Amino acid sequence: MKDLSGLIDEEIVKLVCSKDKNLYSEIIKRYQSKLMRYATSIIGDGYMAADIVQEGFIKAYVNLNGFSTNKKFSSWIYRIIHNEAINMWRKHKKQQPIADIDFDSGVNLEDEIIKKEIIEHANICLKQIPVNYREPLELYFLEEKSYEEISDILRISIGTVGTRIARGKMFMKKICQK
Repeated sequence: MKDLSGLIDEEIVKLVCSKDKNLYSEIIKRYQSKLMRYATSIIGDGYMAADIVQEGFIKAYVNLNGFSTNKKFSSWIYRIIHNEAINMWRKHKKQQPIADIDFDSGVNLEDEIIKKEIIEHANICLKQIPVNYREPLELYFLEEKSYEEISDILRISIGTVGTRIARGKMFMKKICQK
């Protein structure tokens, strides 16, 4: 396989559509862990998130010819995962996710436990925020997406993205300080 690291996503998509379908594996390699993190943050369950991401990659591949290379591929694929996750969440919203505790056999177990507790507390606070404020926060801070990309993913205006992030931060502060 040739070196694709110098190509942007949109160029790889053009190659997949026109020449070599096997290059889609590069797209999967670039996005799998990011999309898993995003889907898990929405759905709260790693196993369901894996299904969502797999289904999302399949849908993206099937509809790749419909993707406009004038737009950002990352926004498009995140939108597909967003839709899949919301559909899954609606189907299973009465089920509570079971928290996975995965202890790393690293050097300082106490530091790892404290770090996990902080992350868990932040996630608990985040889950209490209405979804329309939580998603922009997750996309901006966890997925490091720009306001424009968030606007594309959630299909809201850039001004609304800014407003929801600001309000989401106020919600986080209020909830986490309790």
